Amino acid sequence: MNYPPHIWNQLRNLSADQIVTALEKSGWTRDEGAGNIYVYLHIATKRRITIHYHPKKSYGPKLLKELLADINWTEQELRKLKIVK
Repeated sequence: MNYPPHIWNQLRNLSADQIVTALEKSGWTRDEGAGNIYVYLHIATKRRITIHYHPKKSYGPKLLKELLADINWTEQELRKLKIVK
């Protein structure tokens, strides 16, 4: 999903903790995982994503774009989750 520049500027510095918290608020549940790899399931859509979790670390732009594309949050959902303003 492509986000406008003003949204992307706010997303660039998301930490792993912020993403995991937002995932859980938006209906994703942690299924399994070993070490720093977390697997989340969204029951309603039957989608599955893998998060490489490193506390308080942010992701590079390419990995973050791929992760957000897999999650498929809309701009409205990002605002509801208070990730962006």
